[in-house]
Amino acid sequence: MASNDSDATTSLTTSLWNSFRLVHPPAIPAVLDCLLASTGLSPSTLFTSLIDTSPDFTKGLSEGNNLDSDQYSYLASFVTALCHLLQKLGFNHDALKLFIWRVFLPLMKELHTLDRGLLNQVAESFVVVVIETNSWVVVETSLVPFLLRSVYHSFGMLQNEESENNIFGRLELDKDHFQYPTWSLPMPISCHILAIMLDVALSNQQIAKTAESIVANGCVDAQHFAGDLIWGLCSMAEHMLLERLEHRTCAISFLLPIIFKAFASHPSFEAMINGKECTISRNDFFVKIWKCCGTLFSLGPIERRDAYSVLSLYLSFLTGKDECGDADKVGLDIRADKEFWNVIKRGLIDKEGSVRKQSLHILKTVVHINEDGGGRSSGASETILNKKHSTPQGMTKREVWAEMEAKSLGVGRICNPTEPYLNSQQKWEAFVLLYEMLEEYGTHLVEAAWNHQVSLLLQSSISHVSSASSDGGGLHENQLAMSGEIFNWLAILWERGLHHDNPQVRCLIMQSILGIKWEDYGNFANSLPETFVLGSFLLALNDPVQHKEFGVKGVYSSRTIEDAAQFLHLYASCLSLRKWISFLCNLASTARQQSFSRAGLMGLAECVASAAHQITTPDNDNEAEGDQDAFDSESSPQNDKIVLLDALRFIIESSKQHFNPNYRLRVCEKILETGASVVCTFDVPLEVLLHFISILPREFTDSGGSLRPKVQEWLMGCGQKQCSVNCSNMELKFLKSLHDFTSRYCSAHYMVNAFGTYDDGDLDAWESEAKRWARVLFLAIKEESHLIPIWTFIRNQVSNICSQNQNVEYVPVKFLILTLSLVMELQIMQERTTEYGIKFRTRSEFGLIETIDKPSYVDAATLYQRFTSVFLSIMEELVVYANSSCSVFSSSIKVEDTLPGSVKGKLGGPSQRRLSSSTTTDVLQAITSVKTVALISSWCAQFESGSLLNSAFKFFWKFYWNTISSSACDSETGAEICLAAYEALAYALRALASVSSPQTLDFVTDNDKQLLSKVEGKPLLDSLVLSFLQNINDLLAVGVLVRTRRAVLMNWKWLCLESLLSIPSYAVNNGLHLEDHNTFFSDTALRAIFSDLVENLENAGEGSVLPILRSVRLALGLFDKGKSSSLVSSCNGVEAQLIWNLVHSAWVLHISCNKRKVAPIAALLSSVLHSSLIADESMHSTENAPGPLKWFIEKILEEGTKSPRTIRLSALHLTGMWLSNPRFIKYYVKELKLLSLYGSVAFDEDFEAELADNQDTRIEVSLLAKSPEPELSEAFINTELYARVSVAVLFYKLADLADMVGTNNERGDCLAALEAGKLFLLELLSSVVNDKDLSKELYKKYSAIHRRKIRAWQMICVLSRFVRRDIVGQVTHQLNISLSRNNLPAVRQYLETFAINIYLKFPSLVGEQLVPILRDYDMRPQALSSYVFIAANVILHASEAVQSEHLDELLPPIVPLLTSHHHSLRGFTQLLVYQVLSKLFPPSDFKAAPSIPLEKRCFEDLKTYLAKNSDCMRLRASMEGYLDAYNPTLSVTPAGIFINRVEELEFECVPKSLMEDVLTFLNDVREDLRSSMAKGLVTIKNESLRSSEDHNCREISHNDDGDEKSRTSQLKDMVLDFQKKITLSKHEKKDGEINALFSHKESYKQLLEIEKEDQLLNQLLHSRSVTMERFRKSRQDFILVASLIDRIPNLAGLARTCEVFKALGLAVADANIVHDKQFQLISVTAERWVPIIEVPVDSMKIFLEKKKKEGYSILGLEQTANSIPLDQYAFPKKTVMVLGREKEGIPVDIIHMLDACIEIPQLGVVRSLNVHVSGAIALWEYTRQQRCR
Repeated sequence: MASNDSDATTSLTTSLWNSFRLVHPPAIPAVLDCLLASTGLSPSTLFTSLIDTSPDFTKGLSEGNNLDSDQYSYLASFVTALCHLLQKLGFNHDALKLFIWRVFLPLMKELHTLDRGLLNQVAESFVVVVIETNSWVVVETSLVPFLLRSVYHSFGMLQNEESENNIFGRLELDKDHFQYPTWSLPMPISCHILAIMLDVALSNQQIAKTAESIVANGCVDAQHFAGDLIWGLCSMAEHMLLERLEHRTCAISFLLPIIFKAFASHPSFEAMINGKECTISRNDFFVKIWKCCGTLFSLGPIERRDAYSVLSLYLSFLTGKDECGDADKVGLDIRADKEFWNVIKRGLIDKEGSVRKQSLHILKTVVHINEDGGGRSSGASETILNKKHSTPQGMTKREVWAEMEAKSLGVGRICNPTEPYLNSQQKWEAFVLLYEMLEEYGTHLVEAAWNHQVSLLLQSSISHVSSASSDGGGLHENQLAMSGEIFNWLAILWERGLHHDNPQVRCLIMQSILGIKWEDYGNFANSLPETFVLGSFLLALNDPVQHKEFGVKGVYSSRTIEDAAQFLHLYASCLSLRKWISFLCNLASTARQQSFSRAGLMGLAECVASAAHQITTPDNDNEAEGDQDAFDSESSPQNDKIVLLDALRFIIESSKQHFNPNYRLRVCEKILETGASVVCTFDVPLEVLLHFISILPREFTDSGGSLRPKVQEWLMGCGQKQCSVNCSNMELKFLKSLHDFTSRYCSAHYMVNAFGTYDDGDLDAWESEAKRWARVLFLAIKEESHLIPIWTFIRNQVSNICSQNQNVEYVPVKFLILTLSLVMELQIMQERTTEYGIKFRTRSEFGLIETIDKPSYVDAATLYQRFTSVFLSIMEELVVYANSSCSVFSSSIKVEDTLPGSVKGKLGGPSQRRLSSSTTTDVLQAITSVKTVALISSWCAQFESGSLLNSAFKFFWKFYWNTISSSACDSETGAEICLAAYEALAYALRALASVSSPQTLDFVTDNDKQLLSKVEGKPLLDSLVLSFLQNINDLLAVGVLVRTRRAVLMNWKWLCLESLLSIPSYAVNNGLHLEDHNTFFSDTALRAIFSDLVENLENAGEGSVLPILRSVRLALGLFDKGKSSSLVSSCNGVEAQLIWNLVHSAWVLHISCNKRKVAPIAALLSSVLHSSLIADESMHSTENAPGPLKWFIEKILEEGTKSPRTIRLSALHLTGMWLSNPRFIKYYVKELKLLSLYGSVAFDEDFEAELADNQDTRIEVSLLAKSPEPELSEAFINTELYARVSVAVLFYKLADLADMVGTNNERGDCLAALEAGKLFLLELLSSVVNDKDLSKELYKKYSAIHRRKIRAWQMICVLSRFVRRDIVGQVTHQLNISLSRNNLPAVRQYLETFAINIYLKFPSLVGEQLVPILRDYDMRPQALSSYVFIAANVILHASEAVQSEHLDELLPPIVPLLTSHHHSLRGFTQLLVYQVLSKLFPPSDFKAAPSIPLEKRCFEDLKTYLAKNSDCMRLRASMEGYLDAYNPTLSVTPAGIFINRVEELEFECVPKSLMEDVLTFLNDVREDLRSSMAKGLVTIKNESLRSSEDHNCREISHNDDGDEKSRTSQLKDMVLDFQKKITLSKHEKKDGEINALFSHKESYKQLLEIEKEDQLLNQLLHSRSVTMERFRKSRQDFILVASLIDRIPNLAGLARTCEVFKALGLAVADANIVHDKQFQLISVTAERWVPIIEVPVDSMKIFLEKKKKEGYSILGLEQTANSIPLDQYAFPKKTVMVLGREKEGIPVDIIHMLDACIEIPQLGVVRSLNVHVSGAIALWEYTRQQRCR
């Protein structure tokens, strides 16, 4: 029987399983009820049978990706069946557990990846079972522990037994009866289920409490379950927040929302922990969460974002409850924590957009502003709108619009006289609105309401600080009312605005900050966060868009910089002394933290200088005194000032990268001003001060420098108000510190290490320190007595220092370095004294720095003499010491050869000596001693001669012979010592070469006898040089030196050779003459030397380039002089093949150099293009092929087009060479043309810096061929103009030579100069007529072609002096061709000037050519205008001999043009004719001479008319002074073309032409006339409108609401009814044409009446009318207004779109745009079919008003506060759509005319679409809606 029951149950179960696939889940309970009733089975049996026979459905689920409908229905029905049976069973502990382990959890595990909907349905069914059966205990002891373990297991922290018992004490898992899962659920599913269970428990608890009858133990179970679970979830959420991202995400998404929801309804919960009842409160939990958030805030951006999400959740759930709940139950209010508000502030300026949005949401929640704006009060706005409108006094129209825009946005009250301030809530609303504007809205909204609202916030907050603090108020209300707190919040707005993408918004925000009158707010300005001032504010100051006027006409400042400096001055004045110093340090240190532009760095310097000048008031005087006491007692202020000087030094270093010396001067001036204001010379160590002074550019602090007096004043005194030192004897103290520096510096205790060794790095550091000291020393001294302690120290210590005793107090090498620094500083002083003392002058007119402090040359000479005496007194001891030190170079001395580890293991960096430490020290000591003796002897030889100097020179020659006589070393150590010997020899040879005297030559002869027997006539230097080269080449050939050291040896080789080759030149310059038959070099030796130089040139290292090129230059000079003097024996010059080798090697060197510095380029040009080679014709051309120099020049100029400094230096050198050799210019016409048309970047940023800082650069540039006009070279050398300026000056000077042809002063080069000028002139004229680019007639203004045309004609004007009778016909023919073509006025003025000079030079051509041309009235008006200008100026500037004849010939054909229909030609002629008549027709006395000829009376009346006519007078007034100042002769000179307009470098030095001025004037007059006509027309229209509206107004309803609305509407219209300048003629005409074509048949009645007999015309017109009527009806009533758009591609695309969708018209600002080729290319003929209406920007309001009266709705495509999404707007049939500008949008005044604003919904990050795309989308949406209708 039991078996039969079992079989029946099994069969029933199988049927049931099959039915699950067919029966929908809602029907399953009914099926089961019927089944149980019919079979008599118990629910328990059926439940157990279903569980036991259930298939392994999880396996099938995991194999598929998604559930199909059958699987979904099957599972849903199965779960529904089990849950229904569980409800039937009631509370059944075992059955529910069986369901959880066997069904619920496995399904949860699989369904979370397949179907979330089914997962939620299963969870919901399970929850219903728990509620119905009251099975909370089962869930608490089984499911919840499993889920918690799953979560803890996911981050590796298994719940220990103690925590289990603490959280769920009743946990009972029977693993024998039930299959407890060994796996875990995914963390998101576990958290999701736990959240559901807690939510259900809380809901059930609430229901149970409110029910009348409670199920036994039901409420208790749910309440205990909720308490225990929330305890566990709180603990787990706290851990999860501090774990990885996925854990925080689950906590934030699932756990925290339900926990906060629970605490929102229950302030606390009770839980049973180990049998004890514990309480967890809202306050306790949030304290822990707040700590977690604090930890997250300190981590990365992702963690910060999650922390803000947590805060947002907390406030969303709890804020509303806190406001209305019992204060005792609220507990912790986070808003009382200052850190909470700081968190919001940091979030609002976070770089991540999501964090900013969350912070804004938190702020809105706290201050009770709804997300939809519903929290904003609008009553104030409505009240004001209902009042009578009155425009506030003193407000501009722009401010009025800003006020109205603010009202429309619902900000709140706007300055009501009875209630002028905003309350706290309104201030928060204003803040949020401004913030949202910056984040979301368009530019025009920011512009409309920004300044008004910020000033209102400031006014309301600052004025009511005291009242707010006394009233108390809410926690959030006090945030804006606390003292100065408003500036913290405004800083947030400013920071966001200064980082805005739109540059106009950034400018607006910056102006808003600087426009505040900070002095009115006193110390409240000090509450502005320093992080904002040093961060975003300085970043905005570095923004180029803030300084549009910076650098214009040499003014290196801007309004923004000036205002920012004033702001920081006021800001710093509110700080205490300690904070002030710290602030200055931080402010100056920002230069290290970010890269500053030119304007930004200048702004920073200005701000630092301004902040350094504190405003001293009685209050902060007392405060300063208190701080000063603290300052005196601590050392930190001194450290701050050291840091400050270091930061200021970095700013000066940064300024050196900018090219302009005036710019660098101003930066240095401001920084020096800061240092002098803050730092007393005794506040910082002397070394720090020396370091700071040394960074100032020498040209500003040396003799004649602009900053020298200021530096001296600072060093010798102190201008600080809070100086801690008595400054009365400052000068003496400072001088004493400089004197004491010598003994301290040379002290042995000042060494680097205890062993007394040093290396090259140590020597470099010591030398830098000594140089800084010497520089400041000579800055500080004012009289000779100040130097006596220094001289005494040198004399007294030299014997002790130079002794061989190693235990002396001082270090010898440091004494030598100190002496060297004095000598080198004296040499620099001598150079500056020569430059500024003898040749002192100011050249401010060329933009150069004005020098001051003219030095006294007499005092300088005395100073030099005294130092010479001191140096001579120690010379003998120095020579002895040097001779002793050089013993290390002797091969007999045994030295240590163990290399230190630092040398062995070093990779990269500068080459180090591969010697032991002790040997390195000995070698460096010997080199320094030789260098010291060499420099001192060179210096002293300028002033004295005698035995003391002879001993030094004798030592040098001996040292030379010893060095070159030594044998080659086969060891690395020996080779290194030889290398060091050559290094010392380079200094010795430089001294010997510079002091070539008979005594030195005797030393040469005496030493030469030791090597070779004297031969009569033997060259003096052959053996010296050849032996030197042989010895050093042998050393290189041994191969023991490493590669880097071989390169160093090569550098010293070329330096020594340069000195040897310079001996003959110095000897000749010093007046030394050799005896008969004696020479310096033989031809053979010199050729060998030259060949060696050329072979090594192309592979020369960076350090060898200059010495080799100088040696090449010296050798070529010796070749040249050897032909005519006794310097070189048997010299026949240099062969062409040697020069070919030279130019090839030089070219390889040039192109292989990556960093082309000025000095090597100049040396290359002066060496290869040597003056001795230029005079040789074979160097330019050989057998119709380029010679070596021609080849090199072609190459260097071709490459120079890519290198501005190369082509500029080439132009400087070549023009000088061509000027001295004009007969060879014929070979370089192509190159001259390239230079004339060249244009590149305006400035080379490093060029000026290299000239100022590098002595080699100055020397090499000075050795280039002398410029024909040095003043022009200095003014233009670093501009793009220099190449053609130099060519212009060249030919202007050649023209002077050409003018001598045929005179008594004619020289051989005069004819060559004339032929060269004519040849180049004809070449340029041919180019401008025939060249593809230069002959173009259609080109854009400021384009490359425009620039090249100007350059060509500027050069042609300069060449006008070369026109002679033999070529004048050819010249005028090409000139007339050019004049007949279209050219812009900037080009045409040069053609006119050139023509005037030709006709003035050849008067006979006037009658032959100019008169017939003027009578050709069919000529183009532009060309005819040019000929009128030419003719008038020929009359005015002709000589007296021909002026009358020209007047008779030219005036008659000009007079008819006074009546020309072409307005510009007519006005131009009137201006010129009046000028001629006023100059050449004196006033006549009609009474005295009654019989005046008719023509004279006509001209007299004509002159009177032109003189008195108002329009002619206005025209002349606008051109005042132009014609009187115009001088055609001066206008063709280089000075007239270039130098008189140095400040107009913006565009090719082109002045505004007369024709351009006339056209501008006439266009302005025409616009004024149109505006006047338009105003009259509008007045008439308004009058007619009022008359028609008066009748309509009587019919308006008389109810109160209607009257009020009517008055409001009328008031709005009155406010918006103002006019601007408008152009009506074109678009009115276009509208008339369209109307005539489309609808108005009456327009043809007059034609039909006149042409009645012509039936053909009648039919034609009728047909055309019908066609146009049909055409119009086929188009949509949609007009797109694109007048605000100026980009051609966008306009063309909109025209194409309008045609595709058959719009009624497209309105543009200028209808002529349709003729542009780019427009036509994109529109593809659309402009032919869509009506184009011209509506200038100024006429838009009139046009829109007109269309509105015609029944059109005026819409705008713009994002505003009240804009409507495009998909939610129903377009009316008659629509006018206004498009805004690409960036700024629709202006505010146009927005107020619109009926609605439409915006396109956007889902992405980018906040705008291209205007063409936006217009197309809107037009399609309109079309779609019309089609649907």
